[in-house]
Amino acid sequence: MTSAPTPDPTGLPGSTARRGRPGYDAATVLERSVELFNAQGYDATSMSDLAAHLGLTKSAIYHHVDGKESLLRAALDDALDALEAAIGEAESADDLTAEARLRAVVRRSVRVLVDHQPTVTLLLRVRGNSPVEQAALARRRDVDHRLTALVAAAVADGALRSDLSPDLVSRLLFGTVNSLVEWYRPGGPVTGDDLADTLTTLVFDGLARR
Repeated sequence: MTSAPTPDPTGLPGSTARRGRPGYDAATVLERSVELFNAQGYDATSMSDLAAHLGLTKSAIYHHVDGKESLLRAALDDALDALEAAIGEAESADDLTAEARLRAVVRRSVRVLVDHQPTVTLLLRVRGNSPVEQAALARRRDVDHRLTALVAAAVADGALRSDLSPDLVSRLLFGTVNSLVEWYRPGGPVTGDDLADTLTTLVFDGLARR
């Protein structure tokens, strides 16, 4: 009797975790593929490039995914799901002031970047050249609007300076968070919590109402 393949927990379309193929599960394929997308660009990466990078045949990759676009979608969802969860948690914290909610989402955003740095890096580089990228950019715009609303609420509460545009503050604030992907390297002397503490203190000391 032949056993059915075990569903893979990554949720990649067409993916299964078959026994007897250690090191080639869908999670590993996704992780290594994101490495290559970030190194040479998604558009410039072919399935043949991915196969060479992974040390697999193209047919072995198709064992896990429907194609290159499935890998891109899974990677972007990983980053966006984490960012949206961070914002949702702050938005629903009714026991916190508007300023505390904003501080919380800044800290969580830094942690998301540290914990999901490869997929966040890929997200920040998409340009809308495919339906998958366009959908990701639409979700990013929604994230931006929700972040601006959190800034505006803190301004309305009198916690932040009112002489600065909430939209501009949000863009600069979270642009600073996003810039960490260019230089922060996990495993160094600065931990993710250190980074979140420093950035939050620096930003909010500068934004405090005078």
